[in-house]
Amino acid sequence: MDTRIIALANQKGGVGKTTTALNLAAAVAAKGKRVLLVDSDPQGNASSGVGVLNNEKSIYHCYIGTEEVDDCVVPTKSKNLFVLPASIDLVGVEVELIGLENREKRLKNLLRSIKSSFHYIFIDCPPSLGLLTVNSLTAADSVLIPLQCEYFALEGLAQLIHTIRKVRKNLNRELYIEGVLLTMYDRRNRLTLSVANEIHKHFGAQVYGTVIPRNVRLSESPSHGKSIFEYDAKSTGAKAYRQLGIEFLKRTKSRV
Repeated sequence: MDTRIIALANQKGGVGKTTTALNLAAAVAAKGKRVLLVDSDPQGNASSGVGVLNNEKSIYHCYIGTEEVDDCVVPTKSKNLFVLPASIDLVGVEVELIGLENREKRLKNLLRSIKSSFHYIFIDCPPSLGLLTVNSLTAADSVLIPLQCEYFALEGLAQLIHTIRKVRKNLNRELYIEGVLLTMYDRRNRLTLSVANEIHKHFGAQVYGTVIPRNVRLSESPSHGKSIFEYDAKSTGAKAYRQLGIEFLKRTKSRV
């Protein structure tokens, strides 16, 4: 199986990164692809967002070597969608790995044993540029950047691009930007349009044609442990992520 690994990264919090990780994963799974969602954020929001709570075995145990990855992967309520959950213990991983050789490649090596079981693996990175994010970028084929259509959208983006370039130079030469996704989009807001134009200027064809609107149902669904498709399949948020799934699959197919 030709598996694609995509890291979703933005060190700025509140940009819709986890919402995108779990709903894009669910949209792709709904198209008949076997999908693994890797929760690499100690907050564990991607795990709880697909209904997996307080799992005894988590990605933390894989990192420290007390559990095998395939023993920690959990099926979700959505067909074809699996999750490698996180727990708050993950906070300590950066300290525990500090003295180890090849610590930046830990996740890459962990995923190697299960990679062939999935068509797509989505990694939800923490909102920082520390060792967990570097591990995610080293393990990934590409990085998808969610950007909110607000005043500070481009703030800190240069730092993320710099980190991606450093990882490409030193750890993962094949890493590329999968795309930039505009989130929290409000067509009636002049600032939204201005920020969107600025992002299009910077990234051109890398910006997805699909935009994710501001939508109350999208905000509510993770607290119910459901993807937007399970929570409210007719909402504007569900329509947007369904469309994103189609666009994402078209783009990745063209690269094969």
